[in-house]
Amino acid sequence: MKNKLSFSLFVYFFILVFLALGTWQIIRLNWKLELINSIEQSLKSEPIEFNGSNPTNFKKIKFEGILDNSKIIYLYSLSEKGEPGFDIVNPISINNKSYLINRGWIPRDFKSKKYFSDESKFEGILKLKSKFNYFKPDNDINKNYWFTLKDEDLLNYTGKQFSPFIINNISKQEGIYPKPKQVGANISNNHLKYALTWFSLAVSIFLIYLYFRKKNY
Repeated sequence: MKNKLSFSLFVYFFILVFLALGTWQIIRLNWKLELINSIEQSLKSEPIEFNGSNPTNFKKIKFEGILDNSKIIYLYSLSEKGEPGFDIVNPISINNKSYLINRGWIPRDFKSKKYFSDESKFEGILKLKSKFNYFKPDNDINKNYWFTLKDEDLLNYTGKQFSPFIINNISKQEGIYPKPKQVGANISNNHLKYALTWFSLAVSIFLIYLYFRKKNY
């Protein structure tokens, strides 16, 4: 009798754990949906004046800045159609604060061309830089061939430290390239799938438990 009680408590414990994990995923799902909705609303809104202070992720902004054309960065990237190429990234000073601005994408064969710009007024979207990925190759600073905007390499190449936010240019500009890239709320949201998995495990264990209990009690 004691063994049966211990077994029942053991089963109920795991059922409660799985139900709790499923409930937590539902909470995370609602939080993620609110976040995505907030980002989408921000991207649809009119740009606000930005002076370099208090950056916010996915905020649409308009600002004046001084581009540094002497330290253009060619960041390996794929186009929206999956074509290999580079993002043209410039250091830019906004009210004496150092940022990086992604001016847009160029095809790989266009790397030899010059992409200097004397623009000073921009519209853009602030976005936190991607986390460092150990699976990407190292940057080749000498050949100006970048895979990640690693802080140490940026300091060695430009002599500056930059905001963790990068500005994605959305301003209209002359010519086809560099072509501004689309910025969206591309945030993974698998919480519903995870929740269903945990709830399914809880139900499955309970049904198996009832089967063995009916058979052995």
